[in-house]
Amino acid sequence: MNEYVPYIIGIIVVAAVAIAMMRVGWRHRQGRQSDVAPPPAIPGDLSAPVAEATGQYVSTTTAGDWLDRISVHGLGMKSNATLTVHPQGVLFTRTGSPDVFIPAADLESVRREAGMAGKFVEAGGLLVLGWRLGEHHLDTGFRPRRAEDMATLVAATEALIPAGTTGPAHDHTAAKKDNE
Repeated sequence: MNEYVPYIIGIIVVAAVAIAMMRVGWRHRQGRQSDVAPPPAIPGDLSAPVAEATGQYVSTTTAGDWLDRISVHGLGMKSNATLTVHPQGVLFTRTGSPDVFIPAADLESVRREAGMAGKFVEAGGLLVLGWRLGEHHLDTGFRPRRAEDMATLVAATEALIPAGTTGPAHDHTAAKKDNE
């Protein structure tokens, strides 16, 4: 038994160093993203939802870079959530993390993807909303629990996107192709 002690200690040290390195990396990422504003507050007069689904809030990333997770304001934290689409915007009510509200005026695109940072599923199984937060263009992913909720969420969210929006992630064709 004593011959295993050095190996056990070695494994514990390697695991501790790996965890410490990940923590340092996350802090550096937060420093680089310190100019990302917090998401807007949830309006007090939010209308009844036009669409709703439970599922998983996957992450928010820099638009077009599905691996560049936004680490500030809890935007990069995966959690269970309920997505509701309201005339004023989209609300992610999250468990264990701050809620995220995306005003309709800031929406740029809605599409279906196979994955983003932290989650990979079948083709078209992930709802990705492209939106603007200050000067930053972001993508937020949501995985509904029920596949049949996807078409309703896409249609309701797409109806909110202001006409003439030309953000870098503006692509209604991906959502339309996946719905056909």
